[in-house]
Amino acid sequence: MKLWGGRFTKEENQLVHNFNESLSFDQRFYHEDIQGSKAHVTMLAKQGIVSEEDKEAILEGLKGIEEDIESGKLEFTKEHEDIHSFVEAHLINRIGEAGKRLHTGRSRNDQVALDMKLYCRGEVLEINSLTKRLMEELLKRMEENLETYMPGFTHLQKAQPVTLAHHLGAYFEMFYRDRLRLHDLYERMNYCPLGSGALAGTTYPLDREYTASLLEFYGPTLNSMDSVSDRDYVIELLSVLSLIAMHLSRFSEEIIIWNSNEYGFVEIDDAYSTGSSIMPQKKNPDIAELVRGKAGRVYGALVSMLTTMKGIPLAYNKDIQEDKELTFDAIDTVKGCLALFTGMLSTITFHKEVMESSAKKGFTNATDAADYLVKHGVAFRDAHGIIGQMVLYCIEKDKAIEELSMEEFQAISPVFDNDIYEAVSLKTCVEKRNTIGAPGPEAMKKVVELCRERLKEN
Repeated sequence: MKLWGGRFTKEENQLVHNFNESLSFDQRFYHEDIQGSKAHVTMLAKQGIVSEEDKEAILEGLKGIEEDIESGKLEFTKEHEDIHSFVEAHLINRIGEAGKRLHTGRSRNDQVALDMKLYCRGEVLEINSLTKRLMEELLKRMEENLETYMPGFTHLQKAQPVTLAHHLGAYFEMFYRDRLRLHDLYERMNYCPLGSGALAGTTYPLDREYTASLLEFYGPTLNSMDSVSDRDYVIELLSVLSLIAMHLSRFSEEIIIWNSNEYGFVEIDDAYSTGSSIMPQKKNPDIAELVRGKAGRVYGALVSMLTTMKGIPLAYNKDIQEDKELTFDAIDTVKGCLALFTGMLSTITFHKEVMESSAKKGFTNATDAADYLVKHGVAFRDAHGIIGQMVLYCIEKDKAIEELSMEEFQAISPVFDNDIYEAVSLKTCVEKRNTIGAPGPEAMKKVVELCRERLKEN
């Protein structure tokens, strides 16, 4: 069954049908289509546009169709163009004439706009929940590693000592921003397009506010032309998904580096690793690598949708059908990455002693040695040069700064005294950094508490 045809004298070419159809992918939101139809017919009856008897018959018929789809009794077949014609055809077959009245006062244009918005709205909530679960695991790991020392990096070079809690906290902030974006998106998108018709509304006395309330929208959309052609929320969703994928990719990159033999900071659990078909010693971080790789796939969906929408005049055009497949794929991809990454993080082993040893060997306390000189009256620019010479000396002697003897310290600068050893210890270097946002324990305890409060948000 097609929802059109009276004006045509020829059957649609089969190749055209195959190219035009969307049931193969929009069947995914059969629930949303039926949900919208239930709300629509309930409103039609309230307004006296259809009878109560027809409403009840339609509601019962829609309920049966949904149950049969979910049980597998009713299968999607190729003769239907889209999910809308599929549901309506089966409804008419089941309840007869009353089923033909369901489409009163609406178009496929506002129907598909509603279905896509309902579907994306539900996915926003689910992605938010998965992101929150990852943040809960991050916070747990932060609390466990407030005193796990490691090198902080810039340009992939060891820079200053931090804690693992501080490092993980950076990703907590990224994912928190992602959740804020999902919340903002939900607030913007949660308005109902149903009742906009094809582009210019309808002469039927619809109660769009009532329909919107039945579907838990904040209210109806305010311009029917925009309502049927708006896919900003899809682009926004793909943008947020791209940012989540980018954050997961950055985190994965670090885990891949840390997992290498050269670093040895972590060991990924066997359940999230794979081996080599030829090299028996290998244990590869394939899950982290795949998560990293999936980011490009999600970016592709965003760029594709932006490109599709950039030249479309008002109002609805068939190009907009391209909003679905890549969006569905991006949603599935990010949800899978979030779930897998959370599982990998929850089972990963952090080698604390290796991290601390790496921090000691990388001159990460050089800045603190310079600060020591400044506090003893040396101008910072001179202190910077003195510590640069000290680092060169340490490299030549294969020593860490804290391994130098007092004679060696004073040969470099007579300002050094015995308290230099405490000043450049990793513990001191970290603990003195207690401004909010820094890795010091007092600062981190406050941040952890704030993070815990953030997780109470929906």
